[in-house]
Amino acid sequence: MIDDPPPGLYGEEPRRSPSLARPYSWTEGRTAPTVEIAVEALVETTAAGRAEAAYLMSSALAEVTELCARPRSLMEIAALLSLPLGVVRVLVADLMQDNLVIVRDTLSDTSTWDERHDLMERVLHGLRDL
Repeated sequence: MIDDPPPGLYGEEPRRSPSLARPYSWTEGRTAPTVEIAVEALVETTAAGRAEAAYLMSSALAEVTELCARPRSLMEIAALLSLPLGVVRVLVADLMQDNLVIVRDTLSDTSTWDERHDLMERVLHGLRDL
């Protein structure tokens, strides 16, 4: 039995090793999500998602719902699962349609320059922490 790698320096979750399966096998051949989701959008599992996580047919969907017990960005989910961003977009869109996760956009069309600048600063800070 192979153990998960130890947590990182700051106690964050370990990264999973890349999957040997082709990305399209995770999404049943679909390459485009049903809704557009920004890379910085926060994804969080709903109460229904927590209840259904053990019964999800796909292990990838179950992993996403487990990871999103606390809000995570789409990019963070992709990095932690070692999956392409496009695959994660499709998986999150599927979960969103079933009301198992909610997606919170960080910016809207009416966001001010200061809000956009603040987001860029947080993203840069997060990238430096990686």
